[in-house]
Amino acid sequence: MARIAAVAPVLPAFSYTQSEITSELAPLISAVPARRAVLERMHAASGIGTRHTALPIERYRDLGTFRQSNDLFIEVATELGERALRAALAEAGLEPPDVDFIMFTSVTGISAPSVDALLVSRLGLRPDVKRLPSFGLGCVGGAAGIARVNDYLAGHPTEVGVLLSVELCSLTLQRDDETIANFVATGLFGDGAAAVVLVGDERGEPGIRVVDTRSSFFPDTHEVIGWNIGGSGFEIVLTAGVAEVIERHFPDEVAAFLADKGLSIGEVGAWIAHPGGPKVLDAFANSLGMPAASFALSWASLDRVGNLSSAAVLHVLADAMDAPHGAGESGLLFALGPGVSAEFVLLEWPS
Repeated sequence: MARIAAVAPVLPAFSYTQSEITSELAPLISAVPARRAVLERMHAASGIGTRHTALPIERYRDLGTFRQSNDLFIEVATELGERALRAALAEAGLEPPDVDFIMFTSVTGISAPSVDALLVSRLGLRPDVKRLPSFGLGCVGGAAGIARVNDYLAGHPTEVGVLLSVELCSLTLQRDDETIANFVATGLFGDGAAAVVLVGDERGEPGIRVVDTRSSFFPDTHEVIGWNIGGSGFEIVLTAGVAEVIERHFPDEVAAFLADKGLSIGEVGAWIAHPGGPKVLDAFANSLGMPAASFALSWASLDRVGNLSSAAVLHVLADAMDAPHGAGESGLLFALGPGVSAEFVLLEWPS
């Protein structure tokens, strides 16, 4: 299987406390004091201290049409993507022409040519680089992206594959939307990106081994999380059913996946969970019968930058790679997204 040689998380330059963001956004979303009070309470209970935004916070007062917002997405996503890819390749001791395959994932903007295509000449990638842009995976995209790049490298063990995730959730802002889903989303999601470099088995670069991956799709859950896309852009679909799906499905899914590799839940040393929000992280812990401290890195990332959709679990992975680990220690990276679908990646630290 492939190895993860480097992870580079990046963030936009603009950073604000949660209370600063709430103060700016609340008047844009509701003019009714009682409704604004509900929004403020929900934002305060998000477990988030700071978030980064693609634009200065005051720019969101005049954020224009869907087209204008999406044009900003392309501009900022290309800049963040370049930063992330350059940093990840440098960390791995590689150059842009070394890349054979690139997967790009995002669910907060659209572009044709896709952002990965815009980066080919800008970065100096080879003209024969193989590209796979992805839209619609949502928060599961970071975990799924590692799994799919790993799939590619299983058949091309001498090559280099990279995953690039860019999510600019703030540019999906829906003004005058007083739904609870919008209240939650405007207090939860942040902006950020990450790049992951994976190398095939027959290359010499060191890294964390991808032992195995698994995809899970939970039927009859398509209305739990996602987007409705209309004239004003991306309208969030987000229900309390996310935690219920986790409680119902995760224990058996995780136990079966680990058992296939001769492992139990207690033998996993590093838990790299998508920081979807306080209720999501609590549901992970409760469903698996684990203390909340097992997901300390995810809680810390949520506090520091919020939920970055597909990039979020990659930021947690970067933190996990900076932490000390025992030789041969197992780690489980996982996330879930629209569908509802889940992706699991079993990792092993080098000996």
